[in-house]
Amino acid sequence: MGYNNSSFTHFFISTILIFTFTFPQISATRFPIEVWPKPTTFQWSHPQAITLSPNFTISSPNHRHLTPAVHRYLRQITTEHHRPLVTPPLNLTASPPLTTLTITVSDVAAPLNHGANESYTLTIPSTGAAAVITAATAWGAMRGLETFSQLVYSKPSRVACGLYISDAPLFMHRGVILDTSRNYYGVDDLLRLIRAMSMNKLNVFHWHITDSHSFPLVVASEPELAAKGAYGEEMMYTAADVRSVVEYGLEHGVRVVPEIDMPAHTGSWAEAYPEIITCANEFWFPADVTWEDRFAAEPGTGQLNPLNPKTYQVVKNVIHDVVSMFPDNLYHAGADEITPNCWKIDPSIQTFLSNNGTLSQILETFINSTLPYILSLNRTVVYWEDVLLDAQVSVSSSFLPPENVILQSWNNGPNNIKRIVSSGYRAIVSSSDFYYLDCGHGDFVGNNSVYDQPPGTNQSNGGSWCGPFKTWQLIYNYDITYGLSEAESEMVLGGEVALWSEQADSTVMDSRIWPRASAMAETLWSGNRDETGKKRYAEATDRLNEWRYRMVSRGIGAEPIQPLWCIRNPGMCNTVQPL
Repeated sequence: MGYNNSSFTHFFISTILIFTFTFPQISATRFPIEVWPKPTTFQWSHPQAITLSPNFTISSPNHRHLTPAVHRYLRQITTEHHRPLVTPPLNLTASPPLTTLTITVSDVAAPLNHGANESYTLTIPSTGAAAVITAATAWGAMRGLETFSQLVYSKPSRVACGLYISDAPLFMHRGVILDTSRNYYGVDDLLRLIRAMSMNKLNVFHWHITDSHSFPLVVASEPELAAKGAYGEEMMYTAADVRSVVEYGLEHGVRVVPEIDMPAHTGSWAEAYPEIITCANEFWFPADVTWEDRFAAEPGTGQLNPLNPKTYQVVKNVIHDVVSMFPDNLYHAGADEITPNCWKIDPSIQTFLSNNGTLSQILETFINSTLPYILSLNRTVVYWEDVLLDAQVSVSSSFLPPENVILQSWNNGPNNIKRIVSSGYRAIVSSSDFYYLDCGHGDFVGNNSVYDQPPGTNQSNGGSWCGPFKTWQLIYNYDITYGLSEAESEMVLGGEVALWSEQADSTVMDSRIWPRASAMAETLWSGNRDETGKKRYAEATDRLNEWRYRMVSRGIGAEPIQPLWCIRNPGMCNTVQPL
């Protein structure tokens, strides 16, 4: 299901099948202590706990990024003293306290990139003997550390024992998109997001850095873009800021994938280079035109002019510098929501069109001038699906080699995902029907008559184009390979929830993202079904309630999903009594 390390996958699945046959399957069993996301195999036949020694230590191989993670988790494990909402009914063993967690890593040199092996096993004996995490890579060891940390509770600390966990993700790409152009987020906010992602075993921070509204990234070879395009000097990301975000991500097992959206969504570039931008600073939707003749999908107009040679001088400088700042092997080049009329009002494009040229040919010119350059920098390129699927402006698949291009889907749910993978492309799923976290908060445009409606009007979408609000249950129950064959499902790399920031900034970031992103995290890690194939959203409710509470105690402002009374009175908030 998107895990393309085939040899490991076959070994791991075979192992799971052996365990499934040999031991009673317990994935649907409720344990006194749970882990989020739920591990793929959790064997705990006699639930009990063991005290944690005041001198507890973690032994691990020396590693540039794992070692800081070990120190961080040791501090957390020994000081968190988490008190669950419902006290676990666990008896303590009579064994000596647990003094050591030993980590072994078979491939210490494995880099954090797409396809990195995140599998691990965790054994916590009930005898007081050392607990053991065995992982193929440092990144799998970090996932095991997170699991161990969630099994520790109380003051003085104790930890679940007598258990064995074997774990690996179903999908290798599990991420969050944050837009930092519409509204600015401080570096501390980005670090907090990465920290929360790591807690949830998410591994890709898709940083939508720039857009028509602002250009906050300081690019060394084109400093005027930020100097004139950022909201202010205090609302920029310097190269040092980027280094700190990338390094923090590595220490938490989270890759940072940059997106510099182009050729649309580039109005902010006009502050420095007005000559390469069409329709900059136009009113986005004049009163006397139809929706089809608008200048942008939302306020904030401007698109790069692919017929101007100067465009490529600036674009290639930007691409070069961004690639140098972000080491990940994926580079997101945008290519969504080209608005025809924004190009059509430019004189040079008018001339091209009058000579029987088409807008799609203009986009092909842009893609053919930029994609080979990005590939020359040893990057795989991610585009939004529009570049291939848009009904008005798109390019032939001959311009998009599937071995070098991944398409990210946001429209038309499973239908577009089917179109992408059946065309031979790998897919990342960010369907606005399920994964857009900004939906349901209305629209941000002023003077909007949609809100002037008489009583009794259907308000189901709340004025939001992608409303209603995407609940955690909706996200949890979404299967991103719905309607696909087994072979097509293998082309789905994973998914990303998205927080677009027209109506969000650091004041609401945590509550907009969490715990709804946690719901996606579990479905992409271990699925949303039990061993019988039944959706497990019912038993997930109490677990997510508890996990949200623990995230809050760790400094993440996740919104509540129920009254506290519900978890203190099991089953009483259900539509029916649990079986």
